[in-house]
Amino acid sequence: MPQSKELRFPVGDKGDVSALLVLPADASVLYVLAHGAGAGMRHPFLERISDVFAERNVATLRYQFPYMEKQQRRPDPPAIACAGVRAAVAAASRAAPGLPLIAGGKSFGGRMTSTAQSQEPLPGVVGLAFLGFPLHPPGKPGVTRADHLAGVRIPMLFLQGDRDEFAELILLRQVLQPLGKLALLHVVKGGDHSFNVRKSSGRTAEDVRAELADGIVAWATSLDR
Repeated sequence: MPQSKELRFPVGDKGDVSALLVLPADASVLYVLAHGAGAGMRHPFLERISDVFAERNVATLRYQFPYMEKQQRRPDPPAIACAGVRAAVAAASRAAPGLPLIAGGKSFGGRMTSTAQSQEPLPGVVGLAFLGFPLHPPGKPGVTRADHLAGVRIPMLFLQGDRDEFAELILLRQVLQPLGKLALLHVVKGGDHSFNVRKSSGRTAEDVRAELADGIVAWATSLDR
């Protein structure tokens, strides 16, 4: 059984936030996994996919952004969110010294992670993995939310459902093409922004979580560490 440990760490002058480390005995990499805008680190999707990662010897550190810790609805502005990402990466390094790190997360959390990396490299992080990158609001196609990706100089993996209303695939592909080998896109057939698939697909939520985890594991294994 993997070791689970509750942690707390400070985010500047915004106080301490909660975190949860799931650390398999034979972990090969640690995924610093941020939550989406509307739900915290204990959202069922993050809980369950962390278990799937643990089965594949991938450790996870899930954590709260300051606004979620305070049970506020409005997400933190980017400067505070990026400080949270940076503090979480430092906490991960302290909690599991020697393990290579990847970082990212669900929707808002992933985008704040890439924003932080574009401003200044996150120490020890060898790649970024996004579970549904929020390229634009639903019904308002655009690409400006991805402008900062040009400043990210480490490999990135984008796991995206082909029914995701937060990212039209044709636009996402246009954004990623200039990034060349640094950006890899994994399309989840039939998945929406939460990676839900229709019953008619014949696939279960467990099947999709396995696909996501296997995709990240294969990609992480290929990275230079």
